[in-house]
Amino acid sequence: MAKLLAVTLNGVTIGAVYFLIASGFTLIFGLMRVVNLAHGTLYAVGAYTCWAIADATGNWWMGGAAGALVAALLGFVLERTLLRRIAGQDLREALVTIGVSIVGGDLLLAYFGGDFKDISAPAALSGAINLHIAGLMYPTLRLFALVVAAGVGISLWFLLRHTRLGLVIRAGIDDRAMVSALGIDVQRSFAIVFALGALLAGLGGVIGGSMNSIGPGDDGTYLLNSLIVVIVGGMGSIVGTASGAVLIGLVEQYGLAYASTYSSLVTFAVMIAVLAFRPQGLLGRRAPA
Repeated sequence: MAKLLAVTLNGVTIGAVYFLIASGFTLIFGLMRVVNLAHGTLYAVGAYTCWAIADATGNWWMGGAAGALVAALLGFVLERTLLRRIAGQDLREALVTIGVSIVGGDLLLAYFGGDFKDISAPAALSGAINLHIAGLMYPTLRLFALVVAAGVGISLWFLLRHTRLGLVIRAGIDDRAMVSALGIDVQRSFAIVFALGALLAGLGGVIGGSMNSIGPGDDGTYLLNSLIVVIVGGMGSIVGTASGAVLIGLVEQYGLAYASTYSSLVTFAVMIAVLAFRPQGLLGRRAPA
């Protein structure tokens, strides 16, 4: 019972990290239709920045804030300098962001080296909490990740459904020319959303890097995971992204605990099954004919 509960909580909390990353991806790709394959690099930038500042100052909170903000700034610059020039050209967007990902990964490797870095969590998030269920003690940091992901999810849902910026984004996706004709700067709104998506990727890097570690190759791993989550949950749906993240996290952790040899195959099998029977994802909208 204790093992089953621990594995389930591991799945939900790693799903929380996947949600933080994939929610930024679903803003950029699912809503704005921008193919940003450098999203994993933004995750790595957030994690490495957090490690560097926390290691130098001993302040994890400062490092975490800096990691998220640096990722947001890089995302904003990427959108303004490269992606805006080729907006709507999916293949070029994919090729450009793959190039950015490769160059960014090599620069991070050259600067931080090939060793994995452990990000030390602050005292308030260290240790474990007694859940009073089957005598299970569970890491505080993982529960904190769950709380952060829930707060981000609620905030994003409110932003998209109940604010002017959310209205402009949804209207601009459907008919950018009409929104521009009303005097609204759609490009500025999209740049803000792109920066927000990058910030969430950086925040995912801070939390994920603190829960595990950060090293070469993590950018590609978490990019792939975020793609799977968005595909399974449904393009452009925050609730769908949350559902997909929890599902993939649980499947991954159950696979590692009970069938470690085939855990990766099980994860991809879930994605294939969703694509076969519900191509728009669990909570995504079917594209109009």
